[in-house]
Amino acid sequence: MSKAPVHSEGEGNVLIFPQAPGELKLYDTSILDVEAEWGVHNSHDPGIVKTPEGYYVFSTDVKVGGDLVPGVMVRKSKDLIHWNWVHYALPGIPQIAQDWANAMNLWAPDVVEYQGKYRMYYSASSFGSRQSLIGLQTSDSIEGPWTDEGVVIKTREEDPLNAIDANVVNDAEGRMWMVYGSFFGGIHIIQLDKESGKPISGGFGQLLAVRDKATEDGAVEGPYIVYNEQFKKYYLFVSYDSLFEDYNVRVARSDSITGPYVDIYGRDMKDSSYTPQYEVGLKILGGYHFGEDPGWIAPGHNSVLNDEGTYFMVHHARGGADKYWPYLHVRKILWTEDGWPVVSPERYAGEKEQDIPAHHIAGSWERIIHDPAVDGQIGSEALTLLANGELFSKQGAGQWYFDGQRSLTLLWNDIAEGEGRTEKVLLLPSWDWEQHKPTLVFTGLNEKGLAIWGKRNS
Repeated sequence: MSKAPVHSEGEGNVLIFPQAPGELKLYDTSILDVEAEWGVHNSHDPGIVKTPEGYYVFSTDVKVGGDLVPGVMVRKSKDLIHWNWVHYALPGIPQIAQDWANAMNLWAPDVVEYQGKYRMYYSASSFGSRQSLIGLQTSDSIEGPWTDEGVVIKTREEDPLNAIDANVVNDAEGRMWMVYGSFFGGIHIIQLDKESGKPISGGFGQLLAVRDKATEDGAVEGPYIVYNEQFKKYYLFVSYDSLFEDYNVRVARSDSITGPYVDIYGRDMKDSSYTPQYEVGLKILGGYHFGEDPGWIAPGHNSVLNDEGTYFMVHHARGGADKYWPYLHVRKILWTEDGWPVVSPERYAGEKEQDIPAHHIAGSWERIIHDPAVDGQIGSEALTLLANGELFSKQGAGQWYFDGQRSLTLLWNDIAEGEGRTEKVLLLPSWDWEQHKPTLVFTGLNEKGLAIWGKRNS
């Protein structure tokens, strides 16, 4: 049974925290062969789509502790919190995918609606291969049945890029595009014919992002583009590095859907000569843990939902206690005043952006800096915010300032200007999934362009 939202009153204001979302039992071996009980378990490379029937996530075929079933996993939710298993979209691997890519499972599906019909773009390949294919299936219903519409684009072993990880997006002028590519040769974009859902011309399209080497440490994959009408910008999200170890999400933006996409310091995502390479792209999410909690490893391969102006990042992450268990995560996206997306430190539980009564801010916090130079999990450090405006942590001391609404500025002493002295963050009442209680969090950036997270403990 659902519980009522938690209200906290003070100073004439009411702060509304999300209700308890219910228990999520991680690493549950009792449900390994019971798909109906999976919920957010066994979710990888999730692509989200909103329909009149609810929110749907289509994801890569994976399974912990047994042989997987190929066919594209489908889950459904009414609230973006609780997810129910629907079925496998397809009865198996389409023949064209078997013949071309010798695929054992289907990867990274993206589903879009066009004139009342749904289109599912799926990827077929095998790990480490460029012999890959993006195929198209269509249906009158989000739950199928699906009709095979053939090949959208394919690559051979000798080609310089890899035809997987499709995301289909419309630009501000109504033109349709597909951004795709992974690992080998970088990320490309190609215009689609709106009626067929396939490229309007031959070739591989235009390069948007690339790194200096096609290795796990130099991977760039899982592209997703979203347009923000408020800032008149296109945002390219990609995932960097090793899928099992230090996957992390980067973002860059452009005035045009075809780029150039530049990060917070104006570095072009195509600039493979820039060193160190790990600094290219604004890192907004990576492996982390708060306190002694095992946390999460290698979060990434995200999609983005624009739900009537409220944005969410949907991605997978691996359990910190066992990295072979992938889970579905949904996080609220907030936007800085100069138009950069930052994500909540906590998974979505129904929280709403609202003004924060000032007396909720002082207390004991945990703080995380998503430093792109750090591989793997980043742990939190204690942060104390005193009611008199002073702050203390292992980093040193300083002052904090509140704008009376939702924005908090942390100003550190003894740190030179331009070296991360100033952190501007946004406050959000959330659910503490680690401690199973309501809490206040913050997310934002410092002047070096590093993503900063905080969570109040007491």
